[in-house]
Amino acid sequence: MMGPAHSLSGAAAWLGVGAAAAAAGHPMPWPVLLVGALICAGAALAPDLDHKAATISRSFGPISRWVCEIVDRLSYAVYKATRKPGDPRRSGGHRTLTHTWLWAVLIGAGTSVAAITGGRWTVLAILFVHMVLAIEGLLWRAARGSSSDVLVWLLAATSAWILAGILDKPGNGSDWLFSGPGQQYLWLGMPIVLGALVHDIGDALTISGCPILWPIPLGRKRWYPVGPPKVMRFRAGSWVELKVLMPAFMLLGGVGCAAALNVI
Repeated sequence: MMGPAHSLSGAAAWLGVGAAAAAAGHPMPWPVLLVGALICAGAALAPDLDHKAATISRSFGPISRWVCEIVDRLSYAVYKATRKPGDPRRSGGHRTLTHTWLWAVLIGAGTSVAAITGGRWTVLAILFVHMVLAIEGLLWRAARGSSSDVLVWLLAATSAWILAGILDKPGNGSDWLFSGPGQQYLWLGMPIVLGALVHDIGDALTISGCPILWPIPLGRKRWYPVGPPKVMRFRAGSWVELKVLMPAFMLLGGVGCAAALNVI
């Protein structure tokens, strides 16, 4: 799937979690619902950090391109070191390590640890990075082109500062789900895990599939490209994605939001 569809699916997924949380008796304060949806929309782009042409690899200028190169090489090295006889040879690391459930869990857990140990500036950095990605993903036409990068960064920084200030107020959600001493913002890892997994599921629907189950071996493959029957798959950027899935994500997100806020 392409970046906009990934971001929309991430936002819709978190709004769905908000609806489920409300039904289970742990409703999200509206700032958690909003911030979580934006983080999840941004995190749904993050697995493509192993591809130099992906939105995330271009979102932070030379820094993200450099990180992309490192992640691609790391992913390729892990692939070569762990492949089984049934896994094909390949020349790069795209759709390998960063497209697995294990990567999603580790990144989410690392974010939660950083949020509760690194203080306010770490939380602001987490919010800033994901606000940039959310803007790039959800407003892809307006954010396209290098001339708009600085404006996107300024908007993301301003949004992160304002949203962190709102969350810090009593009852607004910095301690949602985790209210023990020093556990504020522990929940920040949840939308990041969810966003990465939603990305992987979206890619699994395409022609190439996605090795989301790694390192669990399936037959002669450790990097098995999970997906539905090939007749049900589509090409990234095809009419199925643009005309069917993206409107569906918008609709599901709206319903989820309304349910999370007890409007319906």
